Amino acid sequence: MRTRASAICLGLLVAGLLRHPALAADNAVHSFVLSRPLSALDGAATPAPAEPAPAVGHRPRRANFEREIASRDTRYMADWIADSGDNRNMPFAIIDKKNARVFVFAADARLRGASPALLGLAVGDDATPGIGDRPLSSIRPEERTTPAGRFVAALDRNLGGKEILWVDYDGAVSMHPVVSAKPEERRLQRLASPTPLDNRISYGCINVPAKFFETVVHPAFSGTNGIVYVLPETRPVSGFFGSYEVEHTGLR
Repeated sequence: MRTRASAICLGLLVAGLLRHPALAADNAVHSFVLSRPLSALDGAATPAPAEPAPAVGHRPRRANFEREIASRDTRYMADWIADSGDNRNMPFAIIDKKNARVFVFAADARLRGASPALLGLAVGDDATPGIGDRPLSSIRPEERTTPAGRFVAALDRNLGGKEILWVDYDGAVSMHPVVSAKPEERRLQRLASPTPLDNRISYGCINVPAKFFETVVHPAFSGTNGIVYVLPETRPVSGFFGSYEVEHTGLR
């Protein structure tokens, strides 16, 4: 990981312009050129450390999905986070790439909201080394992945004053409101479609509906860091994060 930028004002803005040509290009016509959040910790692009299985007599804790429908992998992951405390008492989000869905939770693992999302064009769980420093013209379609992993995330604003959530700064991946300045990409229509099959379009960033970002993402991560878990789509979730199955007791 690169060290935290030391300049705060002009230096940080210039660094944002030079540091992330790929991210700027992903949203070139949308003016999504970002600076690094001073509040963010370096996010780990690698799986979280393995958690030991709970001791005998441990009372299982599970995530509260309210009435939201979620995949087995998402529920498995959320329950493990709630039971193990891997989110370190911070709000967290789970990105289910297979189903192109985002789930945002409060620190106590109660669901705050869920939404469809647009993700990287290519199927894959690893970021190409140095991709955050490369110009758009050099990034091949197969390199446009949303990397899986456990990331420390923080809110920030881009140079246009629009709020975004940094996920992987070095990989130039953020979560932000969808922008539809390129009608031919049909991003709004892709978000509204009933299938996740057309939700792969970005260079790796996570696009969500503007209202969802405003009413769910912003309140959840405002004034605090949080954790974003991007589930793998080419490897098993359990082995990737070193997680365990939480005993099903019927308690929610």
